[in-house]
Amino acid sequence: MRAKTILMAAMACLGLVSAESAPGYNGYRLVWADGFEGAAGSPPDAGKWNIRTDIHVNGEWQQYTTESRNLQRSGGNTFQLVPQIDNGRWTSGRIESKYVFTPEAGRVTMAEARIRFGDNDINNKKGMWPAFWLLGDSCRNGTPWPNCGEVDVMETVNGQLTGYGTVHCGDTAQGGICNEPNGIGGTTGFPDQGWHNWRVIWDRTRGNWESETLTWYMDGRQFHQVSGSRIGNFDVWRSLAQTPLHFICNVAVGGSFVSWRPP
Repeated sequence: MRAKTILMAAMACLGLVSAESAPGYNGYRLVWADGFEGAAGSPPDAGKWNIRTDIHVNGEWQQYTTESRNLQRSGGNTFQLVPQIDNGRWTSGRIESKYVFTPEAGRVTMAEARIRFGDNDINNKKGMWPAFWLLGDSCRNGTPWPNCGEVDVMETVNGQLTGYGTVHCGDTAQGGICNEPNGIGGTTGFPDQGWHNWRVIWDRTRGNWESETLTWYMDGRQFHQVSGSRIGNFDVWRSLAQTPLHFICNVAVGGSFVSWRPP
């Protein structure tokens, strides 16, 4: 009989976040969620989120800010991350959860967000790089990337209707177990820029680390999976599935994955 399951729900988004309350999926119990209730123009709940402005990685062009023009609650139980350009200077938003969790042994753990990408024409989204992802919390205490582990639930670039699910891990930024800097990833198409559910599930019910899995879904349809046996190294697998993680939502502009130099 399968062990009792747990739901980790992050109602977070890169564009707008679902107005729905945390989903009551059969067989899961809710552990943590944010529905972004609050006044229009207000920042995210300071008890749940850190706003980061000191991130400069991947050759990105934006400066993250705390300004409401870049990140704000909408007043309709959604959260907006909006890149802006002013006199050639790009700004955007990035939030990281104060909440930290470890997928429990013997259980199934789900992280999910309902996300849309806004109504601008796809041709006007060159250089945009929104992401909903998790990072090993050890990175906050000095563990370098990718050793700390990274689980990208959803990334998309340049307005393309393609979602990427990826893990980054190991002890080197070039090559290694996880084929860095590309990582181990899978892709899925999605039909439009509207609301879709992006989910990752850790299954730690099989009794040994090599049989544990991480599985990605878009609107309930699986599109990628990584197992402990595929990683093939216990310490590396631990960084993805057995140690503390926190949530991140951001919209980058430019950068190595985008392969675009903004005007």
